[in-house]
Amino acid sequence: MTEFMMDIKALRSFAAIMEEGSFAAAARRIGVSKSMCSKMIADLEADLGTRLLTRTTRAVTPTAAGQSFYAEISDILARLDAATEGVRAASKRPSGPLKLGAPVQYALRVFQPHLMRFMEEYPDIQLDVVLDDSRADLTRDGFDAVIRVGSLEDSALLARRLHDARIMLVASPGYVAQHGSPARPSELRNHLCLHYTNLRGPGTWPLRQGDEVVYQKITPAFSSNNGELLRGLAVGGKGIALTPEFQVAEDLAQGRLVPVMADYALPRVPVHVVYSSRKLVTAALAAFLDFVGRLHLD
Repeated sequence: MTEFMMDIKALRSFAAIMEEGSFAAAARRIGVSKSMCSKMIADLEADLGTRLLTRTTRAVTPTAAGQSFYAEISDILARLDAATEGVRAASKRPSGPLKLGAPVQYALRVFQPHLMRFMEEYPDIQLDVVLDDSRADLTRDGFDAVIRVGSLEDSALLARRLHDARIMLVASPGYVAQHGSPARPSELRNHLCLHYTNLRGPGTWPLRQGDEVVYQKITPAFSSNNGELLRGLAVGGKGIALTPEFQVAEDLAQGRLVPVMADYALPRVPVHVVYSSRKLVTAALAAFLDFVGRLHLD
């Protein structure tokens, strides 16, 4: 049994090197040291009687035998994973790693208590949550699922809707007292605008005008890809921000911010958990999807 397990680890090490492009990255992925990863490959090559990889100081490239071997074992490992996860899914205690991505402020202000409940409900799942406001590439960045605020663009992704989030314009009472409050979208050109650069469209804000959404051109006084920084500047009276309500709810309740042009606020935008249709749904991911399906966030 020990020899069999070592063989499987060696195969997984080789596959990881092929997919990651280096021993160091492969070792991190499978949770072993770089030297152990190198030894397993050396032992595998000795067992096979041929070299699978060509190593230089700059790169690791597969030999012709390595390419052929990888093509054969990829399907075998995928079927082994599917069989393993099928057994895990049938058990009452799903286990294994689960890597999730989420926007920073959404995770901290909305989703954090639900993550804690998920940990309590599934103690055998090793949760890795990466907070990042940019739109992660599920395949490239190794995520099992990510939370996205706004409309979805990639039709290759599957999605579970969590709820809808209100988007609004806000400013501090001090800013409004000093600069006045715009009455219509075109007047934003005369105001200090705090622009969130992850919005689609350079230097434009989507606003509701009647039954339509219009994209109003603005000249940002300050731009950032971090919503919390923009919230702080808005509270400090530095301008008007277009932001999700969940990010500023406490500031609105405490009077540190006030709504601006409420009649032009965007309709609510959807919040989804998205995951790849091309990737195996592990027992851990299936448990998470079931968990979010039971949430009531509206």
